[in-house]
Formats: sequence, structure tokens, C-alpha cells
Amino acid sequence: IYRDPATKPQGPVRAMIEVNGLDFAYPGAKEPAVSNLEFRVEDGEIFGFLGPNGAGKSTTQKVLIGLLRDYRGKVSVLEREVRDWGSDLYEQVGVGFELPVHFGRLTARENLNYFASLYKGETEDVGHLLVQVDLLDQADVRVERFSKGMRVRLSFARAILCRPRLLFLDEPTTGLDPLSARRIKDLILEHRDRGATVFITTHDMSTADEICDRVAFLLDGHIALIDAPRELKVRYGERRLRVEYRVNGTLEVRDFPLEGLAENDAFLRAVGQPTLETVHTQETSLENIFIRVTGRELT
Repeated sequence: IYRDPATKPQGPVRAMIEVNGLDFAYPGAKEPAVSNLEFRVEDGEIFGFLGPNGAGKSTTQKVLIGLLRDYRGKVSVLEREVRDWGSDLYEQVGVGFELPVHFGRLTARENLNYFASLYKGETEDVGHLLVQVDLLDQADVRVERFSKGMRVRLSFARAILCRPRLLFLDEPTTGLDPLSARRIKDLILEHRDRGATVFITTHDMSTADEICDRVAFLLDGHIALIDAPRELKVRYGERRLRVEYRVNGTLEVRDFPLEGLAENDAFLRAVGQPTLETVHTQETSLENIFIRVTGRELT
């Protein structure tokens, strides 16, 4: 159905999204929503666009999917300027909005069948999609009776109906219980593994850390930093190892520098304690890195 990642051509990886000097201002606004954005999203990666509410994330996504066309700069999606795409763009991209929109008086199955009928090309089997998002048992229930988590899962199913090469998701796990959020994240990873590229806008740093190959920090319409989550945590984390053990019932906590651990007698004694409880690096989080880089809290 999707490209087999093993058959990808060798050589430079093609950019599925390429943005150069993007500026966009809403009519009547004193400041642009986004200014001089520069980034690219490679074929087959999950790219996270991270920042607080009002940072310009959703505006950027709306430009990328062709909903906002009065922009300045160059914005290429699937190797074509967004302005040059017509409705055929939506045969190749899927979109999941933050607030799911369905026909409440139709069932889940009827919703998916209706949207599938709008595509010219081949679409996913609706029954298979309902199994994927764990809604088969509720397939013939009106969507107006669905919980938020069920609606979000149905929205994801609708987003991948056309077997998209490029999938856009806006706040895909916001407001979900842990089980529903886990299911959505697994589906995103599965979709990527089947050969698609995924662009996620979110202020949920833990979700981005868990599933994104690279992330961009966005603040007040500007990109502050782009890199892989692991590289950011290595760069901004503390190079220390914390050991916790008990002595006569009292918890002891010792920190040791990573350099020279094998020759550090105090560390070797600590990890040799029979009452050893935990050993872990002092890794920072994406949220802490965002605050350090931008000087702003996520809200």
C-alpha cells in the first residue's frame, strides 16, 4: 500500500516539505503570525513543530496544506510550490485537525464511507481502518455519542483514508487519556513505518520526544532551534549519573560525573551497595530545553 522503506532510492533524501523565508500576517494584525521561517522535512521522518499556543504552529500548517495562500517566501510540498497545487494535493496528503469535525448524526462507518467517496484514487478499506483505531465495535454508532478520545481516533482514521504520502496532525494527543494517547502515538509510528512522512504541530513536549525524529522550537512566529530530540538532550543535559541506595533505611543520593566512571572508586562502591535502588543519567527534557533556549514557559 505504502512504499517499502527498504526500496527507497540511494543518494540524497528528497525533501517532502521545504520552506524558505516564509512570512504570513493575518489581515489587520500588527505583527506577522510567522516570520522568515526556514526548515525542511525529509522523506520518511516524523517532524515535530513545537511551541506554546499562539506561536504560529497552526498557521504554518495551514500554509503547508494550502488553506492560507497569501504568504510570502517559498513553500514547497511534495516538490511543488503550494500555490501551484490544486485540489489534487488532498489526494496525497492527510490532515488531522486539533478539534475533530465529523457528521454527528452519521455513524463512524458512514462518516468514513462518505469521506472516502470524495477521493478519486484508491482508499483504505473502512472496516480495516476501524479495526486499526479500535472502533469496529462502535462502527454503527452515531458519532454524536462518541467520547473525545473516540472522535480523535476516528479523525486519525479519516486522515489516512487516502493512504497519504504526507500526513499533517495538529495536537494529535491533546486532552486524551493515557490509553487513547498511546494508541494514537502507535498509529503515527506505524504510519511512518509504512513509508509516509508525518508533520506534527504540538505543545506536548513528551509526545514529541517519544515519536519525533526531529523537532523545531517555534516562539512568536520564529524558529529558535531545530534538531533531533536525543541530540538536544545530550547537548543540554547534565553529564552526571545519579545513584540512589539505602543505608540503614535512609535513602542516599549520590551524583557522579560521567567522565572516568570506570575508575571512580566512590561510584563503584555506590553501585555495589546491596540496597541499590536506581541508577540513571541526569537527562533533561524537551520542555526544560525549550525554556532554556527561549526563556519562555509552555502554556
